[in-house]
Amino acid sequence: MQIGVNVPNFGPGTDPGVLRAWAQTVEGLGFDLLMVSDHVAITPDVAEQYPAPFYEPFTTLSWLAGITSRVRLGTTVLLMPYRHPLLLARMAANLNQLSGERLVLGVGVGWAKQEFEALGVRFDRRGRLTDEYLHALKAAWADEKDYRAGRIPIWIGGNSDAALRRTVRLGDAWHPLSFTPGWFRAAVDRLRAIAEQEQRPMPALAPRIKLWLTATPVTGTDRLAGEGTLDQVLDDIAQLRALGSGSVVLDPFHGDPEQTRRPETWWQMLAAVAAHRETDRKEIP
Repeated sequence: MQIGVNVPNFGPGTDPGVLRAWAQTVEGLGFDLLMVSDHVAITPDVAEQYPAPFYEPFTTLSWLAGITSRVRLGTTVLLMPYRHPLLLARMAANLNQLSGERLVLGVGVGWAKQEFEALGVRFDRRGRLTDEYLHALKAAWADEKDYRAGRIPIWIGGNSDAALRRTVRLGDAWHPLSFTPGWFRAAVDRLRAIAEQEQRPMPALAPRIKLWLTATPVTGTDRLAGEGTLDQVLDDIAQLRALGSGSVVLDPFHGDPEQTRRPETWWQMLAAVAAHRETDRKEIP
């Protein structure tokens, strides 16, 4: 299983120096994937959760590609209706080529209505636009002479049944965000059923879970995967692997933008997970 990290590319504590330190930390700890989020217009509904500065994902990942050498780079998730699909196809193909084919393109439909209005994109058509743009993106990449896209995996974000259908029809992997362990098990069964209905292969699983380590166990059916003691988090990762997840992305952000001023707290949690992972590797004969 590959383990990645969702790096906050927003908030009052984020600047180029912090982003550089994040990249060095994620790669230095041996994680496999570094991912960032996407917003274009920081309208009030976006700013309430993800305040400025917000670093645009393609610009940021292009810069981080030159700072790193091994870790894969991705979006969790790029908001598909915000960019013309041919522009997106070009940017993604170029970034993949310049980074040594390290790009993972996670995409989603978006949720911030004011941001859609600011960009002149119809909020009520965001699902249909996402499907249309994915078709156009894949068609553009099929012209290898022009785009030379290589093999860029497309992860489809979202926890709805519409997202499951979109994944089966147009994605390489399902990339649900923030959920309880019980919900995920049931959702995997739904995904498998949809794949059978569509007579298509079962997509890969690449969930994004929270990461928040506590001194005492977190109990209750509403506990999110990735929250609790180190043993609980490691067990969550093991359960995701047992369900067939080839990748899992750890998301340390818990909704308070002021946390971005203290990334060392997050780095310590990541180091604890990485240390146990390294121990497991050494014990494998």
